[in-house]
Amino acid sequence: MKRFLIVDDSKVVRMVARRILEGLNFETAEAENGEIALAACRSQMPDAVLLDWNMPVKSGIEFLRELRGWPNGAAPKIVFCTTENDMAHIQEAIGAGADEYIMKPFDSEILESKLAQIGLL
Repeated sequence: MKRFLIVDDSKVVRMVARRILEGLNFETAEAENGEIALAACRSQMPDAVLLDWNMPVKSGIEFLRELRGWPNGAAPKIVFCTTENDMAHIQEAIGAGADEYIMKPFDSEILESKLAQIGLL
């Protein structure tokens, strides 16, 4: 079973994402900011990360840049899931190593479609 790390400071967003992902047969773990997410990745590298941009302690883009710098940090698929929808943010995320980008609010159909596009489904 593939492991998905959900990184968002909103408990509600994490709960909704968890419900969708577990319904798609992913094992899930959660982190409320980028620092906790990096610790989770050190402990057990996930197959994929659903990543918010704006979080306290360490933002999503800071998490992504640090993770991609690790020897095994290129492995997980990264899907940004954020309210930041301008082209500059999207280009920055893709340039930093994100595999896909979705806007909040999202639903199961949107998430499933993106996961299929990057080969997780």
